[in-house]
Amino acid sequence: MTEPPEPAAAEQPDTGVRTATSGGTDSRHPGRGPSVVARAARSLPRSVSGRGAMAGTVVSCLLILAIVFGSRLLHDFDSALLPYAVATVFLAFGVAYRYTVWVSAPGARRLFKNGWRSLFSTENFRKAPTALPKMIATYLGFQKFLGARSHARWAAHQLIFWGCVLAALITFPLTWGWFTFTSDTGSGPGYEMRVWGLKVLGFDSLNIIGWLMFHGLDIAAVLVIPGAGYFLWRRMKDRGAITGQRFAYDMVPLLALIIISVTGLLLTFSSIFLHGGGYEFLAILHMVSVVFTLIYIPFGKFFHIVQRPAAVGMQLFKYTGRQDDEVFACRRCGEAIDTGPYVENLRGTMRDLELGFDAWAEYCPRCKRVLRGNAYLTQVKKGFK
Repeated sequence: MTEPPEPAAAEQPDTGVRTATSGGTDSRHPGRGPSVVARAARSLPRSVSGRGAMAGTVVSCLLILAIVFGSRLLHDFDSALLPYAVATVFLAFGVAYRYTVWVSAPGARRLFKNGWRSLFSTENFRKAPTALPKMIATYLGFQKFLGARSHARWAAHQLIFWGCVLAALITFPLTWGWFTFTSDTGSGPGYEMRVWGLKVLGFDSLNIIGWLMFHGLDIAAVLVIPGAGYFLWRRMKDRGAITGQRFAYDMVPLLALIIISVTGLLLTFSSIFLHGGGYEFLAILHMVSVVFTLIYIPFGKFFHIVQRPAAVGMQLFKYTGRQDDEVFACRRCGEAIDTGPYVENLRGTMRDLELGFDAWAEYCPRCKRVLRGNAYLTQVKKGFK
């Protein structure tokens, strides 16, 4: 087939569905009122926001219950860490709210459903039992797709990623009172690590294990600072990065990570070398920066941390399609585009959005450009003699 698909355009309703995307009247037929898409766009936010608020409230309540019971009815809860715990509750609400709103969009909803269906598919597990662990390691853990863009960016991202993972694994359970460090003498050097009140590990604070236990957050800070510093330097020097960056979206997350890491290291420096000098001020500054960052996560650039696991399911969805040789070829030149299920998923998303030209997904990028050029020459250019 050498011509672009026509049925989608022919079936297009006469109410301006494709051109009117706001609440105004149709630009082609001024007197006909708002389009179907515009009316849906006005009614959608209320229902989506309601579901998001409900999901956020449920998740926040569950986290509060987990904190209460995980700390043995607040017996192990440290009141000095209350601001951090409150911030995590707001974080839980924001993540649940934003995630619910995100998966309500047609494209994300299809990605979400197909991705998780692939994750829990027994058939996919039989075909490729090692595919999921491999993708989790390479796509989530080591993020090899970033290495294709730049080795420096990949290394910096790895430093930030593993530093933040280490900090989260230490900070969240400690803030919630899920695990504690206790000593029979009150000052060590022998300590016990207890999880939910149960002894898990005993260690000497003066040996290497004890040092790692008490300086895990310092190690995380040492990892994060050079990674965030590299991206901050790049956004101030790289012309391509400067062109599209926004301060609140691109710069604030990096500055927040650096401030958290630096103030955390200064707390350790103050306690060891300054005998606690300036500790209270640094503790407040550190707390404010952490609380701000936790509340910022669901509504800024850090939200991709929550979105990324869903993309693993989509990668598995495409991978299993290739294993079944379900590669879809361009209808014009025969070049492979992607897997058949992925192309059909894209067409379904375009139909959900009522775009009216979903059949174009069956053409490769080059053929789309050729067909658009031919259409321009035959339908537009011929009008200029």
